[in-house]
Amino acid sequence: MISADAPSILPLELSEVSFSVGHQRLLKDVSCTLESKDITIIVGPNGAGKSLLLRLCHGLLEPSAGTIRWSGAAGRNPSPYQAMVFQRPVLLRRSVQANIEFALALRKVPRRRRHALVEEALNRAGLIRFAKTSARVLSFGEQQRLALARSWALRPQVLFLDEPTASIDPAATHVIEEVILAMKNEGTKIIMSTHDLGQARRLADEVMFIHRGRLMEKSAAPAFFAEPKNDLAQAFLRGELLWWQRRELTPP
Repeated sequence: MISADAPSILPLELSEVSFSVGHQRLLKDVSCTLESKDITIIVGPNGAGKSLLLRLCHGLLEPSAGTIRWSGAAGRNPSPYQAMVFQRPVLLRRSVQANIEFALALRKVPRRRRHALVEEALNRAGLIRFAKTSARVLSFGEQQRLALARSWALRPQVLFLDEPTASIDPAATHVIEEVILAMKNEGTKIIMSTHDLGQARRLADEVMFIHRGRLMEKSAAPAFFAEPKNDLAQAFLRGELLWWQRRELTPP
């Protein structure tokens, strides 16, 4: 768990980041800066590179070219200051409560503080009645809420979310969105991918639009949804299938 007084590791700076598998470039020359403590939503068609970009930023993968730099880290290892929740949450074969306690123990949170943090996180995620239940028997939506509660208990400065509400019902989606907003309000920078444009409109302060591995547009959410500058982004918001392609895909 990170002290609230710890200096921020932001901004996160990407410079001409590319990722290739064999001779195929899946991510192409992405450059941007992510800095304010708000919610950045990454949108784009399936296969555009949204999840790949999150994994690169989180440090699970190394870029084939370009650099990813936590400019505020100033020599510190940024890993303890950030967390990621995957589309399919990774949980231990333990109780709901123990999943969070284990994460806190790994971060060397004193034992005397863990119980209060676990209880607070489970209450926030609406899971307190499942505290002693095996995490593996929870519904998919409940498992995703547990993964978020575990991250919230650690108080990360930056949280990456990969399609956190994919394939879950509206009630569970509402709870997860409430937790995301609460984390933002407590100072966590949220960087999240979603296929749900309604969700993006509800949550986003900033939008990044990716198509075929390229960052086509990055702008404030109101401007993006009112009048995107990129014609592919315009077509995407109209609900068109982006099967067509230009000879050169370049941002405006």
